[in-house]
Amino acid sequence: MEQLLQKIEAYKKEMAGFVAQKSEEAETFRIKYLGTKGLVKEVMGEMKNVANDKKREFGQILNEFKLFAEAKYEELKATTDNGQPAAADTGIDLSLPADPLPLGSRHPISLVRNRMVSIFQRLGFAVAEGPEIEDDWHNFTALNLPENHPARDMQDTFYISQNPDWLLRTHTSSVQVREMEKGKLPIRIICPGRVYRNETISARAHCFFHQVEGLYIAEEVSFADLKQTLYFFVKEMFGDDVKVRFRPSYFPFTEPSAEMDISCLICGGKGCNVCKHTGWVEILGCGMVHPNLLENCGIDSTKYTGFAFGMGVERITMLKYQIKDLRLFSENDVRFLKQFTSAV
Repeated sequence: MEQLLQKIEAYKKEMAGFVAQKSEEAETFRIKYLGTKGLVKEVMGEMKNVANDKKREFGQILNEFKLFAEAKYEELKATTDNGQPAAADTGIDLSLPADPLPLGSRHPISLVRNRMVSIFQRLGFAVAEGPEIEDDWHNFTALNLPENHPARDMQDTFYISQNPDWLLRTHTSSVQVREMEKGKLPIRIICPGRVYRNETISARAHCFFHQVEGLYIAEEVSFADLKQTLYFFVKEMFGDDVKVRFRPSYFPFTEPSAEMDISCLICGGKGCNVCKHTGWVEILGCGMVHPNLLENCGIDSTKYTGFAFGMGVERITMLKYQIKDLRLFSENDVRFLKQFTSAV
């Protein structure tokens, strides 16, 4: 009996030092000591070897031993919660508020694009979108750029190697063609989207960028309508103090064609490196839709006229925020991006 009492004390000492950090470890304790083949059952089985005059005394010892093991198991369960250490064991105060997470902001390109869309929507323009992988007809031929036309060299194009008739669109004018082919007149749309050109990446150029192009086709549309639309856009985007001028230009899909300049926002028109010391910065090309383009899309050019314009979102953004390197827009540098808020 003396040897059995020593074994019980050794087991109690062992149980007292048992620590459980997870519920699985508490279960391990239960199986080892309180299970059907556990140590408590094993010790209880020794009762048959105790002399009759000692059974009552030894029975109380065994009962206390069992209660000790059960109490220890309940304590271990209380210190674990779904496999995680209890707060009391880790020193974590679960009532404390969480660490604040910094809020992100929209990309400057998205901010300016949304602002541009909003301005033209107030003039009644709807948003139209199309595929970024285009066929030659919608990207070039329908826009009065037949095969071998020299104006195709104005844009370095990414062609699909498996089928040279397919390419990454070089402008969102292809969306305008698709809308005109539907034959639902009048048309008053803007076409925002990403475009691709095979250009060397630098502070002023990139192989992909974003455009917002506009198209208005109806009866008796004039160049004066085009000018007043663009005047409104510039005043809303840059303010009343910005000056505007139109210069004659050439685009194969418009006639007459023009480029639109605004006074440099960085130097106020006095001359700087950005405006090449002219005081003016070109922001878009525009013109009256070429009659050939209307006919290519099944629109009667003797009845309908229209105007079109297109501008780069990156250029507008650079002017708006006075950013001098185009590459910053695609580097995903958080230090750069977090400067911009949701307001434009």
